[in-house]
Amino acid sequence: MQPKLLQINVTVNSGSVGRMTEDIANVAISSGYKSFISYGRNNNGSSSSLVRIGNNMDVFLHGFFTRIFDKHGLYSKRATKKYIRKIEDIKPDIVHIHNIHGYYLNYEILFKYLNRLNIPIVCTFYDCWPITGHCTYFDFVGCTKWQTECNSCPNKKAYPKSVLFDNSRNNFIKKKEIFSSCNNLTIVVNSVWLSKIVASSFLQKMRLRIINTGIDLKKFQPSYSKDILQKYAIPEDKFIILGVANNWNRRKGLDDFLQLSRCNDETFVIVLIGLSKNQQKKLPENIIGVLRTESTEELSQFYSTADIFVNPTWADNYPTTNIEALACGTPVITYNTGGSPEILSEDTGFVIEKGDITGIKQVINKVRGLGKDYFSEKCRRRAIELFNKDDRYNEYITLYNSLLKLHEK
Repeated sequence: MQPKLLQINVTVNSGSVGRMTEDIANVAISSGYKSFISYGRNNNGSSSSLVRIGNNMDVFLHGFFTRIFDKHGLYSKRATKKYIRKIEDIKPDIVHIHNIHGYYLNYEILFKYLNRLNIPIVCTFYDCWPITGHCTYFDFVGCTKWQTECNSCPNKKAYPKSVLFDNSRNNFIKKKEIFSSCNNLTIVVNSVWLSKIVASSFLQKMRLRIINTGIDLKKFQPSYSKDILQKYAIPEDKFIILGVANNWNRRKGLDDFLQLSRCNDETFVIVLIGLSKNQQKKLPENIIGVLRTESTEELSQFYSTADIFVNPTWADNYPTTNIEALACGTPVITYNTGGSPEILSEDTGFVIEKGDITGIKQVINKVRGLGKDYFSEKCRRRAIELFNKDDRYNEYITLYNSLLKLHEK
């Protein structure tokens, strides 16, 4: 009988995790699975059967009440109960949950139901939210309360932002109770760094696997484009420094790029992709701002045409943007944070300490002196060897198969 895979994520085929969900679905379908994807918002089409959880008003209200009461993931009760009825119709053999957070799902209702359902559950962690009382990244503020019990959160204003109440202690207790009681849960992480974090948390006794992120190497490949330069008025004679993020803020390194732009070097230009219109208006002359794009073809052209990709993220897990840059033959500079350094080798990128703008400039000068061609082939080769989506996501299929066999016994 054809096994049924149900994946749950905030988005479908949108953003790095949304594209990953779709890629896993495609590998699963080619391996004989019937695939379903449930999502909260942003549907870019899929080869799977799609089921939306709630609607735009549910997302708005979940976000609104989170801002006030700091109970992210505990709203959307009616939407989640209605969604559970759809799960009962699907009758999945295995459920794979991606980003639980995102203002669309009540994790308490969902996990209590799945635990009663008694089928294998795979949950991929892309950040630290499942093991904290509030934040996605505690190292941004140097907090260690997650190791014992969260309270008086020093990162309350970070996503998922709360402007009034601090419910971090109760959130921590609730997550510990709900996630620890899921008997059939297998946790997957994509970095060694996050695996060590989970192994030090209240989920340390859970089954844990590392499966690195994969990308589509046919979509992300060297593709230098004069058209992209002309379209966005990027000077062809300048050394192009590229930055890419879904949401630019201090954690993602926007302030660091602004500092870099003030070094009075007229030989380079900075291109930032993923800015809001308001951020775009406030940029200095030597930064070209581009709004968020869902076009992988255009992203690939940006990566390929840039001379270097800079990712000054202050807190992160395993940034897909680093991998996409390598696949397009472009060397990477990243801060020494999370699992970001794990993606690079000595001949494909550079790891420097957080906030070291002087260090960024020194590396830029080094790459400029050697020339991008010195790195390109090595970058592409590393992407092929380690980050081919077919190789990586077949690991998920192997995991699904083993869990289903274990469940049958």
